[in-house]
Formats: sequence, C-alpha cells, structure tokens
Amino acid sequence: MELPQLEDLPDPDGRRVLVRVDYNVPLAGGRISDDLRIRATLPTLEWLLERGAARVSVVTHLGRPKGRVDPRYDLAPVRARLTELLDAAGADSSRVVLADNLRFDPGEESGSPAFIERLVDGQDLYVNDAFGAAHRAHASIVGPPEHLPSAAGRVLAREVEVLSSLLEAPARPFVAVLGGSKVSDKLGLLESLSERVDTLVVGGGMCFTFLAAKGHRTGASLLEPDQVGACRRLLESGKPVRLPGDLSVLSPDGELGPGRERTGEVRQVGRDVPDGWRGLDIGPGTAADFADVVEQAATVFWNGPMGVFEDPRFAAGTRAVAEAVASAPGFTVVGGGDSASALAAFGLADRVDHLSTGGGASLELLEHGDLPGLVALRRAASRRAAPGGPR
Repeated sequence: MELPQLEDLPDPDGRRVLVRVDYNVPLAGGRISDDLRIRATLPTLEWLLERGAARVSVVTHLGRPKGRVDPRYDLAPVRARLTELLDAAGADSSRVVLADNLRFDPGEESGSPAFIERLVDGQDLYVNDAFGAAHRAHASIVGPPEHLPSAAGRVLAREVEVLSSLLEAPARPFVAVLGGSKVSDKLGLLESLSERVDTLVVGGGMCFTFLAAKGHRTGASLLEPDQVGACRRLLESGKPVRLPGDLSVLSPDGELGPGRERTGEVRQVGRDVPDGWRGLDIGPGTAADFADVVEQAATVFWNGPMGVFEDPRFAAGTRAVAEAVASAPGFTVVGGGDSASALAAFGLADRVDHLSTGGGASLELLEHGDLPGLVALRRAASRRAAPGGPR
C-alpha cells in the first residue's frame, strides 16, 4: 500500500508542522505506566527537527472525555514525558508543543470543518503518525490532508508495511491466533483471516460461542447466543479453525479480581463446562497444542489473550501462547491491545518482530484492507501530484 512518506514532503526547514500522534497511554494515579507510544514517535519528531522545522505542533487524544474538558485526561504527564525523551535524545524540545487533548472539543470526533480549520491554521505541513487512531474518521485524522501537504510518519508507515504484508504475501504456513471476549467484536476479522491463513486458532472468551455451535455445554461461561449461527457457518465452511480441547474452569462460588484468588475451585475439564461453572482459560493440553502450531509457523499474527490472564489462576494459556510467539522462528506480529499487555506482563515484549501500537486499527486493517486515515493521505498525495496541484 503506497503512502506518502516523510521524504515526500516539501522541505520542512523553517516550516510549521502539525503532527497527529497516538499518545493514548495508560495512566495509573496520574502517572504513565507504559510510554511505548510516546517513544515510538521520536524518530518522526527527530527527523522533522533535524531538518529545521520551525515548530512541531503535536496533537493527540487521551481517553474518552466526550467533548468536554476533564482533568482526568489532562496531558500534563504526557507532555512532561515527551519533553524528557526529546531532551534525552538530544533533540530541541523547545520547538515541540503538545496541544490540549483533542477530545476535549466535540469537533474532533464529529469531524467539524470549523475544528479542522483551527487545527491547520498557521500550519505548513501535516504528518500522521497515529496508527492507533487511523481507523477513525475524526477531524485530526482525515481533515488536515484536505488542506496541507501530508505524509505518514515512521510509526504509521511501518505498521502499514508490516500488516499489509500479512494480507499480500505472508510466508507459509501462516497462523493467526485470536482470543479476547466477544465473537461479535471480531467476526469480520475471523471471516477475513479464515480466507488467508493456513490455521486459525481461537481461544479466550470467544471460544465458547464456537464450542456452543459444535453442541458443547458452556455452563456460565461468556456466550453470545446471537452469534452461534455465524460461528457454526464458519466452522461448516471447511475453513481451518482450531478450538480448545480442554479448559480451565472456576466453580460457581469463585470470584475474580485482586485478593480473590483463593475463592472457589479451579478444575480442568474437556470441551463441556459443568452447569454454573465458568471457563476462564484454555487448558494445559490446548496450551501445548496451540504452542506447537505457533512454533511450526512461518508467519504468526496474535491478537487477544487466551483467558483472564490478570488472575494468576488463569494466566497459563496466555503465557504459553506468548512464550511460543516470542520463541517462534517465523515472522511474528502482535496486534496490540491486551496481547501487548500480556507480553509486557511476561517480559516478552522485545522478543517479537512487530508489536503494533494500535489494537483496533490493526484488526480493521486486516479485516478491511484500508483505513480512513490512509485513504486521506493517499488522496492528499494524488492532489499534489496532479497538474497544477500544490507544491
């Protein structure tokens, strides 16, 4: 997928550049618990500064403040961390300004033309380095390319390069491992990937709707009855779908959460969950089976945990998959979100080939093959290339 790159921009020297980033970082007690998304944008910001950009106006959202100022989503800790990182890299942080949270203004999510005009006012160039928001047709994503010479930053460009390779020419065998809670959130992706992969591995809460489609009892496990038919059709299509063969379940009196690890009884069962019990992880046999599939793959895409890994009683399945992905000899891609959190929790984040900064965006790109933010950049490039277009 061809996108305009930083090198395709007019010379930044002396110009003012608007840079959309995704600094929607996790905060705990007002402190950043993971600054990966900030660190990832440093190459883009340094490139602009090294080439003499007079001012780099960085814009991002944080959380969902619903179009009004909310002190819980103030960018002060993000601003401080960005300055620290730039200074540590020897970059001139005085030329970088991080504006207020975009979502404090309702015009961001509504795509308000007036809000777009305020964003681009006084700017000469635009860079989109917010892959994690590129699936949203929000003002700061699709608006500026209508007005300014535009390009993809290093984060966005790399994400698209890697994920597009999974769609176009993955090395085989190609294995996709999907987990998480709901089939309804990922049914389109499941159907799309089933056409491309050699094996589609399904775990997490979503596996119970698939197991119900095969006639198994799911007890009190997470189940979407309205999706059983869709799962049955996918299973009967002949596509390569692998489901758990055993499960880790919790008794009806058991509870989840900090300090509740001693409540209830944990058992290993087959594919049928007893009445009142909840399936909360794949079982040890399935964990070994899934790990074997991953280790034999030439390309691996993983998104979604295999169970409630935040509870140590139900972390073994996710850990087994994470370790298999980390040690797999093939090309490994992890689609952000809870999978990225799991890798970090197990100390494996630096052992995969590509860790996406955008969970939702990566899934939508794999499902649909394009994103609103990418379309906007390509249109901007085509306008500049047209006879008489802006230079």
